[in-house]
Amino acid sequence: MSLKAFHIVFVGASILLALGFAVWAILDFVETRQMLDIVWCALGLITVVALIFYGKFVLRKLKQFPYL
Repeated sequence: MSLKAFHIVFVGASILLALGFAVWAILDFVETRQMLDIVWCALGLITVVALIFYGKFVLRKLKQFPYL
């Protein structure tokens, strides 16, 4: 597996994990009404956005390398 393919898989999995964490935090907020859960949700969503930008940056940087 090339560096490019590894980054695609790893960043994609990390985005899904952070998004799942944000959803979990907001569902926990609905149950408990603790404001800290809103903070966790916001941090999860910020992480998702940062990972998307990172993924785009890496794909542009590794444009000349093959996927395999």
